Amino acid sequence: MDRALPLKGITVVDLGQIYNGPYCTFMMAMAGANVIKIESKGGEHLRRRSVVGGAALPFAMLNSNKTFATLNLKSDAGKDLLRRMVKRADVLIENFAPGAMDRLGVGYKDLSVINPRLIYGAGSGYGRSGPNRNYPAMDLTVQAMSGVMSVTGFPDCPPVKAGPALCDFFGGTHLYAGVMTALFERERTGLGRLVEVSMQEAVYASLSSNLGLHYGSGGDIPPRTGNKHGGLAESPYNVYPTINGHIAIICVGESHWKSLLTVMGRQELITDARYADLKSRVGHMDEIDELVSTFTGKFHKADLFKLLMDNKVPCAPVRNLDEVINDAHMHERRALQWVEHPMYGRVCLMNSPLRFEDSAPIEIKPSGHLGCDNRHVFVDWLGLSEPEFQQLLKDEVI
Repeated sequence: MDRALPLKGITVVDLGQIYNGPYCTFMMAMAGANVIKIESKGGEHLRRRSVVGGAALPFAMLNSNKTFATLNLKSDAGKDLLRRMVKRADVLIENFAPGAMDRLGVGYKDLSVINPRLIYGAGSGYGRSGPNRNYPAMDLTVQAMSGVMSVTGFPDCPPVKAGPALCDFFGGTHLYAGVMTALFERERTGLGRLVEVSMQEAVYASLSSNLGLHYGSGGDIPPRTGNKHGGLAESPYNVYPTINGHIAIICVGESHWKSLLTVMGRQELITDARYADLKSRVGHMDEIDELVSTFTGKFHKADLFKLLMDNKVPCAPVRNLDEVINDAHMHERRALQWVEHPMYGRVCLMNSPLRFEDSAPIEIKPSGHLGCDNRHVFVDWLGLSEPEFQQLLKDEVI
């Protein structure tokens, strides 16, 4: 487990904010890259949310193992420093509104002249082109525009946003993939390139079940399906009640359905024509859900989970956040780790979901105060003199 992580030696200038860009650069940092997070004097938006109770945790989660510097990109001196940093960097990541960096004179066209090997990763809501490019792009608005919200919730209720910030994180994950692909190409050609990812485009594929139902119904707008399959193409597939909570059950194949009926003591239904195959079961979905609910409601959640797992019925208890945070499996794999954070106290932080064989997961280095690494970045790494550094402080460039 002593092999170097794959991005060791790669330097990333991180101008990301909130979730999208910072998650992309978090995965880079946890893969061994040197990530220099650049923030304005007031800190990026997610850091500023820390004035609200508990809102500091997301910043800590997404900014482990980074170096923290400040830079006023509205000043000429600040833009000049960024150019000097880019000359030595491999990657720049930003998720500002399309065109914002160009208007400052530090967009891809300007920076690629300074460093033709630069990989410039740009995340946005709707992309850098097209009629919607300037629409406001927060996770909520992209969920609404992308169709995610329209298919979430129950048919007799208004549309509901998905609980997690899906669009932001889908966008950040795809941006990481795009940058890694461009880095691979650079190894062959020696040339960098611009990589852009639209959050709306990144999330579209996840609607596949719902789009299947739309297509299969001849273009009708399908109803929201609640906890049923998004394409109404599987049964049983739902969240069912227990004495002390809920459990999710899905029967993908005939063996699963037969196993469930056996556990329920209803083997006679195996030959019932109403449930003989998937198409028949989907046609009697409500009957099946009532049948299964009557059975599951007699058990405590943990007991039922063990019973179904012992009989190879795909299922999972619906767990709350505290149960997930303290998941022994996740902690054993070092996917989660309790850390004494210098700013926020004892918190549970995540590692990267990417694992590299023969390289141990990197030790979590908690995020730091705004600009805490300015001297290291601008003097030790970039090579400014002490008088130059002091002048930057005096002029409020950093």
